[in-house]
Amino acid sequence: MVSGGRSDKTYVLGNDPDELARLDRQAALIERPTRLLLQAAGLGRGMRVLDLGTGLGHVARIAGELVGRDGAVVGIDESAEALAVARRRVEDAGEGHVTFVESDVRSWRAPAPFDVVVGRLILFHLADPEAAIRHHVQNVGPGGLFCAIDFDIGSARTEPAVPLAQQGLDWVMRAFEVAGASPRIGARLGTILTHAGLQNVATFGIQGYLQPGDPAAGHLLGAVIRSLAPVIVRHGIATPEEMGLESIDARITEQLTRGNAVLLPPTVCGAWGRVDETAR
Repeated sequence: MVSGGRSDKTYVLGNDPDELARLDRQAALIERPTRLLLQAAGLGRGMRVLDLGTGLGHVARIAGELVGRDGAVVGIDESAEALAVARRRVEDAGEGHVTFVESDVRSWRAPAPFDVVVGRLILFHLADPEAAIRHHVQNVGPGGLFCAIDFDIGSARTEPAVPLAQQGLDWVMRAFEVAGASPRIGARLGTILTHAGLQNVATFGIQGYLQPGDPAAGHLLGAVIRSLAPVIVRHGIATPEEMGLESIDARITEQLTRGNAVLLPPTVCGAWGRVDETAR
């Protein structure tokens, strides 16, 4: 349910193999809305794109498809483990125009300006998202584009209400908040980009509907609860016994099925704006 954007100093969900596998499943679920938002923002053939917090390279590879081999994509991330996977995947796919740099997204400076800077699920984890945007405006040429994609977990719910799923969503929200993340940031992306000095800001969101009995629904929520379990327990949000991690996926799925309930996952929100053409 969250994050593909990563900075290891701020990323609360960890880097172990289970978390990387969860990121793959999450990326598959939100690939279509991500592609639609990037296209709406204006990514196109021949552009040079910087992908912040690239992680396993999911967004970098989508951007690579949109810009084509006449364009170029550079993904930056602090996780050596994630980047090793990302590099292997683009090499296996022959996507030589997509490359990666191991560095801190909050301080990295490009040797030459990009046409577009994108960041999916990265501002979510940063204490000062406006400062991060202002920094990366320096990596965009005048008139260039900054595009942010993030979750609004506040929009997630079941219809009708299912007690365990609603309880799980509450645990997730509270855990992210006490860890210093911003689980509702998707709703504020347009405002954040405007305050950071971008012009002609546009924004909209896309939300999915997981039907009753879909095992992806229980697994989606259960996997995030498992990743956040240390935070949940440490801050007294719930006990291991209350969560029942060994069976939580199946129990969520069973309650959704029995209640004929739809799970609405977090809204995938996008916002983009232009750098002042008179800048520099």
